[in-house]
Amino acid sequence: MRVFSTLPQEDLRRAGPLALALEQAGFDGLVCTENKHDPFMPLAVAGVATTRIELHTGITIAFARSPMVLAVMGWDLAGGTGGRFVVGLGSQIRAHNERRFSVPWSPPAPRMREYVQVLRAIWRCWATGEKPSYEGRHYRFTLMTPNFTPPKIACPPPAVTIAAVGPAMLKVAAEECDGVKLHGFCTRKYLTDEIMPRIAAGLAKAGRTRAQYEISGGGFLATGADDAAVAERFEWVRQRVAFYGSTPAYYPVFAVHGLEDLGLKLNRLVREGKWNEMAKEVPDDVAHLFAAVGRHDQIVDAIAARFGGLTDALTLRADGVEGMPPDLVQDIRRIPHQYRGRR
Repeated sequence: MRVFSTLPQEDLRRAGPLALALEQAGFDGLVCTENKHDPFMPLAVAGVATTRIELHTGITIAFARSPMVLAVMGWDLAGGTGGRFVVGLGSQIRAHNERRFSVPWSPPAPRMREYVQVLRAIWRCWATGEKPSYEGRHYRFTLMTPNFTPPKIACPPPAVTIAAVGPAMLKVAAEECDGVKLHGFCTRKYLTDEIMPRIAAGLAKAGRTRAQYEISGGGFLATGADDAAVAERFEWVRQRVAFYGSTPAYYPVFAVHGLEDLGLKLNRLVREGKWNEMAKEVPDDVAHLFAAVGRHDQIVDAIAARFGGLTDALTLRADGVEGMPPDLVQDIRRIPHQYRGRR
């Protein structure tokens, strides 16, 4: 199994040294997300400091920026790191698009399909000189002049992955992308019953094999050196389940376990502003559905049982890496997975 870590994004001075240390520790990739900070700047710093490790946005908000803006950043980061940059996109929900990013909303799956297609059209234009001729409902790319065309890069354009939870976005992820970044709000049953059949169907339609396609995430990790540390992390998992479970977009995951009423209850607490009461509504057995749980000496077996045979890559938070046994990353990497590379 491939092992990723997050990077600190609040202080760029920390990004380079930590990225190098993680590369030397055997991690396969680094992930930065668009949450409180920009995801691209720390990855650029990390790319300069390292030579092997992959650099992923996991994720950046697609509709908040023009595809051309993202295409330029992706092209430059791929070219400047020897092809190690991977674009990870997410749609975010309607309220955040409209009220936080000030962008119009439309059904996200068809729009994301176009976003990925136009990104690839832009990169083909720059790589091969293909005439810009993409015209979709949401995005258009029909103009490219020499003055604004970047030089060719000595590597392929970035791979593109997207975050997906529901059926429509999973279909786009399988048919259009190089991989899917599954949400932590996911259970093994949802993986086996809902996600994997849709991924298989989409890959078959696109004429690709599972070995060319990376599935990452699909649950949380709760681990630590001792039982107290695990218990503290497990409470964090409970809070995450409560937070995401309150959003209707994530109800399909609850539905496969007959937990729709829990989602409605959590949503009601959000509307009442009772944020501190939400985690209390998530029982231990429900929280366990969403995570691999165990001490450092137990977590490899727990990961194999929870994710094995389904997921190719997992992310360990940077604040959880310190104090880990030196060989634990390599032990996790020995768990078999199906992904063998994009190219």
